[in-house]
Amino acid sequence: MGNREKLLAAAKRCLFEKGYARTTARDVAAASGVSLAAIGYHFGSKEALLDAARIEAIGEWWEELARTLTADADPDVDPMERFEAIWARVIESFASQRMLWLASFEMLAQVDQAPEVRSVVADAQERARLGLAALFHRLDPAIERRQAWAVGSFYLALLPGVMAQWLIDPDHAPSGRDLAEALRTIVGDVTAGQVLAQE
Repeated sequence: MGNREKLLAAAKRCLFEKGYARTTARDVAAASGVSLAAIGYHFGSKEALLDAARIEAIGEWWEELARTLTADADPDVDPMERFEAIWARVIESFASQRMLWLASFEMLAQVDQAPEVRSVVADAQERARLGLAALFHRLDPAIERRQAWAVGSFYLALLPGVMAQWLIDPDHAPSGRDLAEALRTIVGDVTAGQVLAQE
């Protein structure tokens, strides 16, 4: 592994352990075993190095999420059971990959300062929308793209909200079962409202 790769690997570790704002160039140099001057030589600045590390981390984060969501997915299970099971797996990953999830929040908060990172996040979000729709509802994105995009956007909107609740207070955050029960209630209210409107 060359110095550039060592710096990138160390920068990712520092991002997960310390966060973007608290990581110094000296932290990365020490963690990589590479000289401080190598950061400037290979990346131009600490900020450019951390942005490159964040871009790599985004790819790893989405890969981890995809593995989590598709693990043991039963295509024949009832849609509400699938909804509950998928969310249960996501919530379990908040504990096992806590630093990765925290780093993703910090990255989103700073996305305006890093256009390259923003572009990578936007591309990842687009893929995630279609992937989530296919996972939860077996929608074929190629055939039902607009519907898949809308459904995937709904799940993508839920994800950071559930994540934030769990990261702040896991003892009082919703479970997969809680989310499924909430969805049943919402669907029931909407359905009842539609029936009343037709009468």
